[in-house]
Amino acid sequence: MQQSGVPGSRGCALCPLLGVLFFQGAYVVFSLEIKADAHVRGYVGENIKLRCTFRSSSSITDKLTIDWTYRPASSSRTESIFHYQSFQYPTTAGTFRDRISWVGDVYKGDASISISNPTMKDNGTFSCAVKNPPDVHHNIPATELTVTERGFGTMLSSVALLSILVFIPSTVVVILLLVRMGRKSAGLKKRSKSGYKKSSIEVSDDTDQEGDDCMAKLCVRCAECVDSDYEETY
Repeated sequence: MQQSGVPGSRGCALCPLLGVLFFQGAYVVFSLEIKADAHVRGYVGENIKLRCTFRSSSSITDKLTIDWTYRPASSSRTESIFHYQSFQYPTTAGTFRDRISWVGDVYKGDASISISNPTMKDNGTFSCAVKNPPDVHHNIPATELTVTERGFGTMLSSVALLSILVFIPSTVVVILLLVRMGRKSAGLKKRSKSGYKKSSIEVSDDTDQEGDDCMAKLCVRCAECVDSDYEETY
C-alpha cells in the first residue's frame, strides 16, 4: 500500500512543473502579437489607411514577411493584395492593381497599407499576417472595410467648421471696429456741442500746418518768378 502511494505523490509533485513548462511554451508560441482596426469607414475617391501593428520578441531581420489578403463582402474567395520581405510588393493584378501603397515601418512594428481611389466595390474583409522567424505563430486580425459616398451632411459639417474658423472671427473684428468708430464719432459730436476748445498742443499743430502750407505756396511763387525771368532773357 505504501509503495502504490509513492508514485501518486510523485505525480502530484510534477504537476506544478508541468504547468510552468506549459505556460512557458504558450508564451513562446504566441510571442508575436498583431493588432488591426476591426472596422474602418472610408469614402469614395479618398485614400484609406488600413492600420496593422505587431510586436515580436525576436529582432527584426530580412526574414520578416508581411501578407495582406482581401475577401469581398459578397464572396468567400480570398486574394493576396500585398507582400513584404525586405521590400514591398503590391499586387499587379486584380481589383487592387496599382492601388495599394506601403505606409508602414517594420522597425517600428508598423505593417500598414493604403488604398487609393477606393470604391464601394472594395467593401470586404482585409487580413494582416506577419511572420518574424522564429516567431511565426500568431493571431490574424481582420478589418471590415466599408466604403460609402460622402453625404450632404458630411459636406455641410465641413462648411460649418470652415465658417467657424474663418468667417466668425472676421465678423467679430468688423463689429469691434464699427463699435470703436461709433464711440469716436459720438465723442466728437459731444465735444462740438459742449463748446470744446482745442488744447495748446493741438493749436500749435494747426499753426505749424498753416505755416507749412504758406511756405509751400511761397516756394511755388518763387519758382514761377524764376521761370518768367528766364523766358524774358531769351
